[in-house]
Amino acid sequence: MYPKQQIFFVLGLSRSGRASAEFLLSQGAKTYIYDDVSSERVETTMQELEEKGAKRVSKELLMKTAEVCDVLVLSPGIPIDHPLAVAFKRNGKAVVGETELAARYMRCQMVAITGTNGKTTTVSLLTEILRSGGWNAQACGNVGTPMLDFRELDEKSVAVAEISSFQLETLNSLCPHVAIVLNVTEDHLNRHYNMENYIFLKAKLLKNMSEAEYAVLNYDDRIVRGFAEKTKAKIVWFSVRERVNGAYYENGELYYNGEKICPASELFIHGLHNIQNALSAVAAAKILGLKTSDIARALSSFKGVKHRIERVGEVNGVVYIDDSKGTNVDATVKAVRCMKTETVLLLGGKNKGYDYSALFAELSASNVVHAVLYGENRHELYKCARAQSFEKITLCDRFEFAVRVAAMIATSGQTVLLSPASASFDEFASYEERGDTFVRIVQALGEAQNSQKKQSKEQSVATDGDESNDDIDGQDVVEPVGGEEEEIE
Repeated sequence: MYPKQQIFFVLGLSRSGRASAEFLLSQGAKTYIYDDVSSERVETTMQELEEKGAKRVSKELLMKTAEVCDVLVLSPGIPIDHPLAVAFKRNGKAVVGETELAARYMRCQMVAITGTNGKTTTVSLLTEILRSGGWNAQACGNVGTPMLDFRELDEKSVAVAEISSFQLETLNSLCPHVAIVLNVTEDHLNRHYNMENYIFLKAKLLKNMSEAEYAVLNYDDRIVRGFAEKTKAKIVWFSVRERVNGAYYENGELYYNGEKICPASELFIHGLHNIQNALSAVAAAKILGLKTSDIARALSSFKGVKHRIERVGEVNGVVYIDDSKGTNVDATVKAVRCMKTETVLLLGGKNKGYDYSALFAELSASNVVHAVLYGENRHELYKCARAQSFEKITLCDRFEFAVRVAAMIATSGQTVLLSPASASFDEFASYEERGDTFVRIVQALGEAQNSQKKQSKEQSVATDGDESNDDIDGQDVVEPVGGEEEEIE
């Protein structure tokens, strides 16, 4: 690929699409841009890219413009079966993504991480471990920062890249020094059609690796264990069940090939799934030559990632947990298993193409005492709940109302957990926006509680000054205030 001699069409102007267009323009490539989303952000991006030399395409001229272009750069949010992508493929033209562009120009070594759940946590944790050992480590990819932003990193640096199945659709050249596959469970079937396609995409991360590279694989996951047969890379395992060649968990301790790393009790992030994430990061860090002391120090100080089983407040004795990143059944099941108290669970959003029966079968044996179902797929969730005889349910339409209903249902000592098992795109642009909205509502509930307490205290003080008040041993008697239920319309 030689940008100055080819014409590019960038479809979709999210963070990765914008990064692709800016990179191509910086290389002197003739670049067309289009996004079918109409928003202030997209319009601003369009204008800024036009100022740098990009050519905006109208909807009416999409196919005609495609005829003169050589390469389609597809945003990961747009499926590979989009009509424009199909047209390019049919005419024997390249369809790539921002990650593929980055893979062709990256200079530093890379650790690439994929899996259904735990990617962002593991990327963030490994980045902290590497920095603890003195590396210039940068988290990128699906975690939020485009890989192209770090293409100039030198050989003394390492890019720690989160790679999603959406990115893998258009990724063919990537050959990381270390690849981690955390797990593979049902997800994104509305996009990938079936599990066979989804599994194929996850395995693509390993296809270019040679005997000089390393594949860190989850021994406890049957599907991932089978990936060892699909790569030439050296296999390093991680497991919470068995002592393996690699990283493992035994008697409450984390080990790497017989060497104790640290007790699991020192981890801030809780749950068996997070021990698995930590083990995979330990394995990658050891492959890269880090000292055990640096690894242990980073593990004991890592606080987790935003919107993943994150405590965001306590109101009227009810603890609120934000797990907006729990967008599939497996993630929500893991979040529920972390709850130690009775829990009111918020579920719903946009369906991703799978059956929720297994979720409600799990909830029946958990600490969940009530489920508030909301959003576009609430009726489908309801049908699956009833089929599993889970009847502690309230249905709501909009997200904000559902959160307030959950707050009314929960009592002191209980937890309200947002772990939707669904995508956010029925009401929000991302799981981050959904999580931020949840935090805002919880903060508003807390402010209302504080205001109510203040008013009650002022009323009590005013009553104490009244001559009709009882006086015991010369001390005013003030009734304790607290435990009032929030009144919500």
